[in-house]
Amino acid sequence: MSSDDPRYDRRAASRILAELARPGLFDGPPVAPEPRRLRFGSAELRTEPGSHLTYSQRLYLERFMRPCRAAQVTTATHRIAWTDSDGIPNTGHYRADGLGPIVPIAVRETVLDLWHTLTANAALHRRVAALGPPEHEVLEATTTDHDPLEIFRVGIEAAGRALAQHALLARQTPYRDAVEFARGMRDSGIFPAVATRWYWELQASTYRRGMIPVTFASQPDGTVRYTSDSVVTLRAMKDATIADAHAVMRRATGVEGLSVADAITKYHDDLDLISRQYALLPVGTRPACPAAVPHRLGGAHYSVLPVVVQRLVTVFEEMVGRCDIDEIAGDIDESTAEGPVLAEDRIFYIPDMNCKHCVRTITGVLESMDIAVGEVDLISKRVVAEFRSPRNRARAFEAIRDGGYNPVSEQPSGTRPATTHVSETAV
Repeated sequence: MSSDDPRYDRRAASRILAELARPGLFDGPPVAPEPRRLRFGSAELRTEPGSHLTYSQRLYLERFMRPCRAAQVTTATHRIAWTDSDGIPNTGHYRADGLGPIVPIAVRETVLDLWHTLTANAALHRRVAALGPPEHEVLEATTTDHDPLEIFRVGIEAAGRALAQHALLARQTPYRDAVEFARGMRDSGIFPAVATRWYWELQASTYRRGMIPVTFASQPDGTVRYTSDSVVTLRAMKDATIADAHAVMRRATGVEGLSVADAITKYHDDLDLISRQYALLPVGTRPACPAAVPHRLGGAHYSVLPVVVQRLVTVFEEMVGRCDIDEIAGDIDESTAEGPVLAEDRIFYIPDMNCKHCVRTITGVLESMDIAVGEVDLISKRVVAEFRSPRNRARAFEAIRDGGYNPVSEQPSGTRPATTHVSETAV
């Protein structure tokens, strides 16, 4: 299927990342994070009558999670919104009968700490700068994010997302506080389970919607595992996603006679939704996250994921004790404005936008409504769009929410600008 695009090579891409990371992905031992005080707003999720699912959760389940059943899904009870210590708005979820809002908030602060460490790693930057055209061609053909530092950044965020999302299942485990839970997730091998059994869009979309389609079973040694039913369902969902991607490519390259490159261009939206990378997989291949693939480097086996997980959990343990969080009163949902669209109304924020796939999805939603998109900034979560009226803006926000994202009108007051800036102008 990829004969006219020989640069597509998941294992080669994984090895490039491993060779970059092995000399030291994080420069030096972790430093105890500074204490920080964070305020959050909370709102109870509105479920549909007679169901534990919200409208967005049910819609995503029915359209994209076959054959998963509603009974296999655990959902959050509350959504929260807050501004992190970098001045960036965020949203997350928690269960009232679980570990509470400290987990998503401390996870975000941990991810920021790891990002800053990555940015300060001059040796890593030099190794990335030394990559040649062949390595960049493999990454560009194989991965959604092409720059190695951006790939590492997104991978760190995905690991944090896995920790926060699985906290919805805390009551199914023997762990009774956030630190114990994080250590349990690490020692139980849940992070590699996510990397090998899930697929990217399932994790990102269910996380944004405050839902998780697995169940834990406690083991005699104090660890937890996915139930056999969860494993079977995850495999079926992943197989269905791969099959959908292959079907698109077979139609495009076989029936329509397009090249692989032209097929990807023509069916960009379809393949983006069901994972562009899977469209190019050889039939029968079962992919895993590149960070989880082991390589023989320097006479020993090495993979990136254990390094990220260990650092994430270590910093998270410290961060939990150094985050002082306060709930503020007020409804975190948006109200509909009246009157003309002002210049500042063109700008809004999407806290749970975290990769270029999200950028394309949100851009697609807006452009399908004939709303021109001027800028989308992944770091600050900032979007600039040309709304025609307040009603048009409100309807666009509803459409974005139906897609699993949570737009907010403005960055809360008293925030600091992000220290780095990576923007992608929508096309």
